Amino acid sequence: MTTDQFVIGVDYGSDSVRSVLIDANNGEEIATSVFNYPRWQQGLYCNAPENQFRQHPLDYIEGLETTIKDCLKKAGPGAANAVKGLAVDTTGSTPVAVDKSGTPLALTPGFENNPHAMFVLWKDHTGVNEAAEINEHATKFDINYLKYVGGIYSSEWFWAKLLRTLRTDEQVAKACYSWVEHCDWIPFLLTGGNDASQIKRGRCSAGHKALWAEEFGGLPPDEFFSSLDPLLTGITSRLFKDTYTSDEPAGTLSTEWAERLGLSTNVVVGVGAFDAHMGAVGGQIEPYHLSKVMGTSTCDILVAPTADIEGKLIRGICGQVNGSVIPGMVGLEAGQSAFGDTYAWFKNLVAWPLNALSSSTLIDPKTAEALKEELLAKIIPELSRQAALLPIEENAELAIDWFNGRRTPDADQTLKGAITGLGLGSDAPRVFRALAEATCFGAKSIVDRFVQEGIPVKGLIGIGGVAKKSPYIMQMMADVLGMPIRIHQFEHTCALGAAMFAAVVAGIYPTVEDAMVAMGRGFDAEYYPNPQNREIYQKRFDKYTALGKFIETKH
Repeated sequence: MTTDQFVIGVDYGSDSVRSVLIDANNGEEIATSVFNYPRWQQGLYCNAPENQFRQHPLDYIEGLETTIKDCLKKAGPGAANAVKGLAVDTTGSTPVAVDKSGTPLALTPGFENNPHAMFVLWKDHTGVNEAAEINEHATKFDINYLKYVGGIYSSEWFWAKLLRTLRTDEQVAKACYSWVEHCDWIPFLLTGGNDASQIKRGRCSAGHKALWAEEFGGLPPDEFFSSLDPLLTGITSRLFKDTYTSDEPAGTLSTEWAERLGLSTNVVVGVGAFDAHMGAVGGQIEPYHLSKVMGTSTCDILVAPTADIEGKLIRGICGQVNGSVIPGMVGLEAGQSAFGDTYAWFKNLVAWPLNALSSSTLIDPKTAEALKEELLAKIIPELSRQAALLPIEENAELAIDWFNGRRTPDADQTLKGAITGLGLGSDAPRVFRALAEATCFGAKSIVDRFVQEGIPVKGLIGIGGVAKKSPYIMQMMADVLGMPIRIHQFEHTCALGAAMFAAVVAGIYPTVEDAMVAMGRGFDAEYYPNPQNREIYQKRFDKYTALGKFIETKH
């Protein structure tokens, strides 16, 4: 009889954290729990018009404890004793200023409500000017320190956010000892860390966002940063030189966290990574198949044997890092800054009149709120249904999907979205179709860039909420890309990937690949391209490309 061996995968998304308790013998989900960040839901510490998006560490801590305890409760007696490992993925780059003990400043006296002392969420673009300075500054050096991040540094990343924070808040700048990614801080917290210099930094976050590279022997030298701005002088000595792949342990649960969670101090905690990277593993990624984690944004991951990438530098992507996804392979990252967020923006736009329900004289406030929630839930499904009935027309409404800037190819977070070709017949389904097409065309731009750079893309793996919930958009994407898309059947695929890494650090499986084989849950849908739509979508894509170039020259 097989002994129970359970592992926990924790996935921090933009709006919530979810934990899954998994049977490591077969990948079966024993229990799952989701926690919406309460401060984030209230819009605290954010300023959307200024592209400021901050999250309080208490949202993360409360969610961590709540979801894990809930999973163990749902699983019943004895489940806690069977837990052998735990691993975490998070959004990124989502860094925070910490003191010498490794404590986020927002958890220290005087900084509790200071947004600059909180985690700077991936989609915070307040550092666009700092990113531009980094890009210009890098041209002054004989070594191209941006070569492994596609040649362009983004405001969504580690250094731009650090420099912006230090320049914006003098008190935070004085108190900031180090700068830590969310995915590195949670394992440090769970293992009882109390010295920032001892934080184990993941290869994933360091290589894709912080300019760490094996060729440089670590980070770029202090001279690179101190000559950019004296505020950065000496910061590299308080950061890191070594990095760790996520098949390595960060440590074991501290006594405090073991007691808080009801687990053993023997539970091994893995080195953290970004959600899409662990999601690609959970989604059973294969070499040269593009794993698209489709949520508020997309993060696209491709892995290739190290020998195949030797000597190649892929322009305009979000990094190529050895071991960032699967040890022994190079992980290539791309993505779109707004995907589900594009649809959510349009839903909120067309749903704006529903706000008037609160002042209705016909129904009571409780009924008004319930009616509003019901209608909000139906908007996207109904728009999709109506849009699917429309014929595909070469000269129909056309949109650009840069509503939160452009991540890849060629990062530029200052770019804006657009909708053109509007007329008096442009109703909500027609505009929604244009937005859906735009997100699919954005995906095609990424695939085309990989191919142009000599990296074949053999197929797509769809992961995440949009992939699971929108057959209309998935079929359109297959048609636009001209290749099949397999949809992974597991609902919380990123958390499953984290659980696979937990099984490796706990010694249940020797390699990530072994864990993928044993714990992979397979695919429950596949979309095949309709050849009849290929020609017209190519014409539409050419128009999309031309409109995008026009916007770039005029913005």
